[in-house]
Amino acid sequence: MAKANPARICPVAAFQKMISGKYKLRIVWDLKDGPRRYGEIRSGLLRGTEGSAEITPRVLSRELKALTQSGLIDRKDFGEVPPKVEYRLTRKGKSFVPVVAAIRDWGDRHLTETATLVDAAE
Repeated sequence: MAKANPARICPVAAFQKMISGKYKLRIVWDLKDGPRRYGEIRSGLLRGTEGSAEITPRVLSRELKALTQSGLIDRKDFGEVPPKVEYRLTRKGKSFVPVVAAIRDWGDRHLTETATLVDAAE
């Protein structure tokens, strides 16, 4: 039986911590098609939401900063006035896109069915 290394962090727990947050997966998914500016990311997050859900600038900035610190995205500041900043996936971020695609596919298969059953029960 293999002994657990107490100094090693569980990869699942580390992964969960890296992607925790309401918008991180959706940001990565939106960036799969190429670089986006802050406003484009924000409007992309608001697409497909129900009700009056809106992401605050503070929350979006925090999510983008965390994704940058984790190495999934890169922030490019053009040093212009007004500020122009673009976000793009890094190599690490691009390698993560198939994982998000698998989550999306799983959701299409299983959660759509659950939502239909809940709606029918109400």
